[in-house]
Amino acid sequence: MSLTDVIEGTRQAVKSDPHNAAVSFSVANALVPGTATVVDVRVRNHSLTVDEPPALGGTDTAANPVEYALAALGSCQVVTYQFWAARLGIPLTAVRVTVDGDLDLHGFFGFSHATRPGFGDVRVSVALEGPAAADRYEELRRAVDEHCPVLDLFRNETPVSTKLA
Repeated sequence: MSLTDVIEGTRQAVKSDPHNAAVSFSVANALVPGTATVVDVRVRNHSLTVDEPPALGGTDTAANPVEYALAALGSCQVVTYQFWAARLGIPLTAVRVTVDGDLDLHGFFGFSHATRPGFGDVRVSVALEGPAAADRYEELRRAVDEHCPVLDLFRNETPVSTKLA
C-alpha cells in the first residue's frame, strides 16, 4: 500500500466519521530492578531500553530520555516528509534529518531554579534529495513544519497531567 493510499483511506475514514481522526498512544516505563537508571519501555509489541551515560549516573547501555526525544523528533520529521511529499506530489528520493539539542544541567539537578530542566535550544537539519525544483522542497518543508506532531510538541505547550497511582 502506498502512502497516497494510506492518506486517501484515512481521509475517507475521517470523512465518514470524524471520530476516526482521534487516536491515542500509550507507553509503559519501569525501572529495571537492581539498577539506578535503566528503564524498560514497552510500546505495543515493541520494547526498548533507556539509560544514562556514566556522567549522569548510568551504565550507558542505551540512549537517554532526551536523546530519545531528539530521535523522536528526527524520525517524525522523516516520516512526515515522506507523507507530505506524497500528498503534494513532490518527488523525494532521500530524507536525512539530524537533530541537536542543548540542555543545561542546572535545571535537571535543581542547582538553579531559573534554568529550565528541558532543552534550551533544538536545531533540526534536513537534507532532501530528488529531482524537483528547490521551491517545491521549500513548500514541502513548510508543510512538514506545520504538520509534524513531534515538532508541534517541541514548539508548543502541551497539557500534561501527572498523578501518583
